[in-house]
Amino acid sequence: MTTLLLVRHGQSTWNASGLMQGQTAHVPLTELGHEQARAAAAELAALRPGAMVSSDLRRAVQTAEHCMQATGRRFSTTPELREQGYGVLEGRPSRELWDLVDWTDVHWAAEGGESLAQLHGRVAAYLQGLRAAPPAEVVALVTHGDTIRAAQAVLAGDGPEAMPHVTPHNGTVTRLEL
Repeated sequence: MTTLLLVRHGQSTWNASGLMQGQTAHVPLTELGHEQARAAAAELAALRPGAMVSSDLRRAVQTAEHCMQATGRRFSTTPELREQGYGVLEGRPSRELWDLVDWTDVHWAAEGGESLAQLHGRVAAYLQGLRAAPPAEVVALVTHGDTIRAAQAVLAGDGPEAMPHVTPHNGTVTRLEL
């Protein structure tokens, strides 16, 4: 059995401003985000991951750098661990999106974005690859809130319609068994 330690990146500047991030690549952590990342890194170090992989988006990479310093474990990056893509909606205030997004349709996607079903499928494929060839008994994945929710559903055997509604807080570690 492989233990997955899913680390949600620390608070980003767009989290703090209430903007929809999605797969926007350049968004950095705030000072609070760096503090959250250091705290998650300390928790991660105590759990001794044997391998670490991060989303390639800046906020996740910055968090993974803190994790690397705390654990001594180098990391690789992959686009497979990115946040759900929101296409043309990225950069807009999140509060404006409640009237634009059909949160009940797992196949709905903004122009240039990705649906919950597509996110779930991407995460399922990545986890299937990990299951087939785990790089260690304990693997840290530095990623994003919706990606963690998708992983929770996949590992519970649920489809995208049953993804948890609660997103883990920034800078937290979620433990799952693969």
